[in-house]
Amino acid sequence: MKKLWKRKQRRNIAVPDAELSVLKALWQGGPATIRQITETLYPGGEVSHYATVQKLLERLQGRDCVERRPQGRAHIYSATIERDDLIRERLLDAADKLCEGSLSPLLTQLVDARNLSPQEIRTLRALVDSLDEKGG
Repeated sequence: MKKLWKRKQRRNIAVPDAELSVLKALWQGGPATIRQITETLYPGGEVSHYATVQKLLERLQGRDCVERRPQGRAHIYSATIERDDLIRERLLDAADKLCEGSLSPLLTQLVDARNLSPQEIRTLRALVDSLDEKGG
């Protein structure tokens, strides 16, 4: 199995929403066959749904976001990118495109756009405190 992407490794990866739904199924359910993923995404689905999932997996495999290994007559697919790594990449890409690389406007807008729960506020405070301790 390929190693999951290392933290801090920067790859400009675009994952459309349809492919993202396949990744979410793999993150939540772990390694799975096309049939299992299809059943997760399209309960009681048809043959066309199977073909759709197969094509999405091929695209993800081409982007090195999933890997496939044979198991009997089927193939098992696994995510090779972690959810947090994809989130980081998308946010950094948004900062680059919208804010000349600055994270401050992006973070401010994210925080202002939602009512944060007390737990989310504690998490943010702990992160800021940690950054202060590190000097950055």
